[in-house]
Amino acid sequence: MTPVLSSASPTRAGLLMRAGLAFEVYPARVDEDEVKRALAGEGAPATESAETRAELKATQVARRWPGDLVIGADRGLECAGGAYDKPPDSARARSQLQALRGRRHSLHAAVAAARGGALLWHHRGHAELTIRDFSDAFLDAYLATSGTDVLGSVGAYRVEGPGIQLFAEIRGDRPTILGLPPLPPPDFLRGHAAAAT
Repeated sequence: MTPVLSSASPTRAGLLMRAGLAFEVYPARVDEDEVKRALAGEGAPATESAETRAELKATQVARRWPGDLVIGADRGLECAGGAYDKPPDSARARSQLQALRGRRHSLHAAVAAARGGALLWHHRGHAELTIRDFSDAFLDAYLATSGTDVLGSVGAYRVEGPGIQLFAEIRGDRPTILGLPPLPPPDFLRGHAAAAT
């Protein structure tokens, strides 16, 4: 059996493909907004929120695919005590990037592996990113160039594209920044995938 990615993210799928991992895609049907509101109401930090959502995605899909190893992942962004999410439209993306401009923020990513609804493994990744003090004219040009791509990113930026121009400094590994921190060792993935056959 091949592992299952419980995410519709093309970026995460691309990371797994470049790692040479064969996998199926079956996005989790989780009401993320409701989960995020509940966790925010409990005062959960972005690290815990991202990990909870990653585990929920993995275990939910693992119940639907009981014999397969399922991988779930999610991210959270914090800046000056505030949490940020994927912007719903270009206007929100603009205001979000204006709020992050000239400041350092923390990006938290989590990945989890489950089978049959049981969590087998989880890991957190962390990155520190500083957005430079760009002009409003630059921001407008960036948003016009990037289009709706920015709406798929928790920070309203995509470092794998034109969004790299927004940054003064990036500290953290690329997979974590792209939303999929380092996966379990290959032996773990092979062993648990083989156990299902």
